[in-house]
Amino acid sequence: MLDALTAWAEEGGYVAVAVLMFLENVFPPIPSEVIMPLAGYAASRGDLSLPLAILAGSAGSLAGAWLWYGIGHWIGAERLERGAARYGRWMTLSPRDVRRSIQWFDRFGGAAVLVGRLVPAVRTLISVPAGIVRMPTARFLLFSSIGTLIWTSVLAGLGYLLGGQYEAIGSWLDPVSKGVVAALLLVYLWRVVTFRPGHEPG
Repeated sequence: MLDALTAWAEEGGYVAVAVLMFLENVFPPIPSEVIMPLAGYAASRGDLSLPLAILAGSAGSLAGAWLWYGIGHWIGAERLERGAARYGRWMTLSPRDVRRSIQWFDRFGGAAVLVGRLVPAVRTLISVPAGIVRMPTARFLLFSSIGTLIWTSVLAGLGYLLGGQYEAIGSWLDPVSKGVVAALLLVYLWRVVTFRPGHEPG
């Protein structure tokens, strides 16, 4: 799959970079850790403009984030709270937990979105709670854009500097991504095992 993605990105230019970065947010096995360094490498050869490649990748990534934000918006807090009341153990949330999480996200959601867009494996997921709590669209786009631009700029810049060794970036970041996924899975399993639904008021 990686060879096919590389060939498509090399032939399709900015449009391919944008589409692949969109798909990376929708279908996580497509790695931004390879797409953007490849775009940076193409820029180092003169095939692409580095700033335009970064903008194309960021636009595609933001479109994917917007899709997940919309899914979270569709779920909404009320539906999530009802789900927690019925499937609390498997969601590892009680209705009270949902309300507290919403209060926390209302207060710190901007920073959470910005930082989340910089963390492998979390980059896609962070858009869902932003949609669930109905974070104002402009605020979501602002913080998501900042985080996305930083992420795509760093990856493309490294690809530009490393040249033909751009694929090494993916090999460096792959253990980080797998570590984050493993940590999230362990936390989830621990919460399932230790879950004790809180006592809801009357």
